[in-house]
Amino acid sequence: MPFDARKAAFETLNILDAGHLTLDAVMEDMTVDTPAVPRRERALLQALVYGVLRWRGRLDTIISRFSRTRLDKIDPKVLNILRLGLFQIIYLDRIPDSAAVNTAVNMAKAAGAPWASGFVNALLRKAIREYPSVIFPDPKTEPVAALAASRSFPRWLIKKWLPRYGLEKTARLCDAVNTVAPLSVRTNRLKTTPQALMKSLAAETQQVKQAPYCPDGITFAHPAVPIAQLQAFKAGWFQVQDEAAQLISLLLDPQPGEMVLDACAGLGGKTGHIAQLMKNKGTLIALDIDEARLKRLETEMQRLAVSIVSTRVHDLEFATKMMAPNRFDRILLDAPCSGLGVMRRHPDIKWRTTRKNLAPFQQRQAKLLQNVSGLLKPGGIVVYAVCSPEPEENEIVINDFLKKNMEFAIDEDCGKLPDRICAQAVSAGYLRTYPDFNQMDGFFAVRLKKGL
Repeated sequence: MPFDARKAAFETLNILDAGHLTLDAVMEDMTVDTPAVPRRERALLQALVYGVLRWRGRLDTIISRFSRTRLDKIDPKVLNILRLGLFQIIYLDRIPDSAAVNTAVNMAKAAGAPWASGFVNALLRKAIREYPSVIFPDPKTEPVAALAASRSFPRWLIKKWLPRYGLEKTARLCDAVNTVAPLSVRTNRLKTTPQALMKSLAAETQQVKQAPYCPDGITFAHPAVPIAQLQAFKAGWFQVQDEAAQLISLLLDPQPGEMVLDACAGLGGKTGHIAQLMKNKGTLIALDIDEARLKRLETEMQRLAVSIVSTRVHDLEFATKMMAPNRFDRILLDAPCSGLGVMRRHPDIKWRTTRKNLAPFQQRQAKLLQNVSGLLKPGGIVVYAVCSPEPEENEIVINDFLKKNMEFAIDEDCGKLPDRICAQAVSAGYLRTYPDFNQMDGFFAVRLKKGL
């Protein structure tokens, strides 16, 4: 049967509501086994899923204005049908309103909710006529409700940001997070140069540009084929990586010939960059709790022509008896976190993260940092990084660690960070990036040096 982007989007949203998988995992499952999916349908699937997740709070506010049934009383599948239909009506100009309504009604019937088809039809038709007149709360008198509804954010996060950033910056940050992030990649200098990569990408993509900060960063738009099918990707000339993530390895500044640990390596985005900065000379151990991820990392290193990486499966919450203490010159701890700094690329994080999640992340981050610190040589460097702007995962973790480990101190050396970033985003040794200021993902990182 031909691929149906709307049906796939509906299934994706329903799976995400179950709370067991991330958006990346679900989207990969939706398309990985269907290489013949037309580009137009693939693009529509992405637009629908990411759009609904990005604007879910605003969509729900509008739905609530036209529904006599409270949102929490509407069947979750029916609510997703309404969100998909309303998103198309408001945000997708090329889809006629009537087509969006008819599709939603048919979707309700096919989903085993024929009783809801009349409700869906009536609400969406009323929304077509009246949604522009929906009045949102006044930011002067109800700032939390206003930003949560108009900018589509959970209230708990707006409550958390307003005292720290103020109304104007919070609004700017929300707007930046809701902006579609550019496609950003990092040149693999083990195989090519940024200039050669840009030339190759220009043949298959549009708007190819040098990234504003990182020397190996490149951005582009509208690839003619999926990223993995680009000739430059198949040749191992780049890895997909936001500029903020590229900065972390530059801050670590690994040297050729050193012994380096990538302590939470994941799929190897930073592992590949570290190996590149080491000029593929030395020893680089990629450690992760997930064996399947490390298998994919090994395949990725082969694509990049990286030969100095060896992998280890280990849970760093437990003592690292598998490795001798005082062994590594440099360690990167890209710690598991809430991910609140990468919501513009992963809008599902908005709705699956709560304030209660932050304390467990903080506890785990503290334990991981404590455990890897013993593996560092005297005089060595450990970089602690998270893709979150929240203090619970940032300064609080570092301050508590430094109180317990007097032999460590913040190293204000910027490593190989570009001068412009050092001037803009580094203060008292802390590196911070923001979507509204640097147009990057929201990262926090710090270099810690162990005394001799």
